Amino acid sequence: MRIGLTGATGHFGSIVAETLLKTVPAENIVVSVRTPAKAAHLQAQGVEVRHGDFDHPESLAAAFAGIDRLLIVSADGDNDTRIRQHKAAVDAAVRAGVGFIAYTSVGDADNSTLFLAPVHKATEGFIRESGIPYSFLRNNWYLENEAGSIQAAAAGAPWVTSAGDGKVGWATRRDYAEAAAAVLAGEGHDNTVYELSGEPLTQDGLAAVVSEALGQEVKVQQVDDKAYSEIMAGVGVPEAALPIVVAIQTAIREGALDQPSGDLAKLLQRPLTPLIEGVKEILAGK
Repeated sequence: MRIGLTGATGHFGSIVAETLLKTVPAENIVVSVRTPAKAAHLQAQGVEVRHGDFDHPESLAAAFAGIDRLLIVSADGDNDTRIRQHKAAVDAAVRAGVGFIAYTSVGDADNSTLFLAPVHKATEGFIRESGIPYSFLRNNWYLENEAGSIQAAAAGAPWVTSAGDGKVGWATRRDYAEAAAAVLAGEGHDNTVYELSGEPLTQDGLAAVVSEALGQEVKVQQVDDKAYSEIMAGVGVPEAALPIVVAIQTAIREGALDQPSGDLAKLLQRPLTPLIEGVKEILAGK
């Protein structure tokens, strides 16, 4: 059985590759990357490195050739670009005869108000329509997404949010990635949908975890969306990104990431990494 990965040099995919190498022979792992030189460390371990670029669909069929189980890590970019790229990847998987697709989606993709959700809903549809057995890994939210706020709190800044009492199922990126590796290397995952989430917490709840990790009080500053945008602009968030960061806060406030589920621990076959450990790693720059 040959396992293929896209995005294997990214933050998420690199952890998946590292995890697979602990239990899967390197010669059974294939990575599809835009820049093969960046995967030299994997090639040195015996992993087959192929060129595959979502923006060049003609490269993907060859990149996926001979792969039995494929992880498609969602791409970056605006929604229209990502939908186009993901469709190209699914079409290439069909042409290559891939036998199973795992896809990194988002929580409650069918109904979520999160601005990212349309990409994932569309991609899940492409995969279902392909007829290839699948597993949708509906990741909630990476703790690492809050690295800027955590580092700011360490410097004495308040925890600024406009999310109100909305809850988020934060978990570490490593936990999500190791769950993906478990699905790729395991059995019994055909046509499954996993809602992957930590225990939902409010912003106050996460700030309390950060306070404990720092050993100092972190004050929470609740503001409206307009004030949040102005504060984010003041700390250097680019103007083009301001609507995105505000939209995330709005979606959290509306409950888009309040999706409690035990699926993540089930796939990992262990308790989730405590958030305080993840916070300490972020503070240590890991």
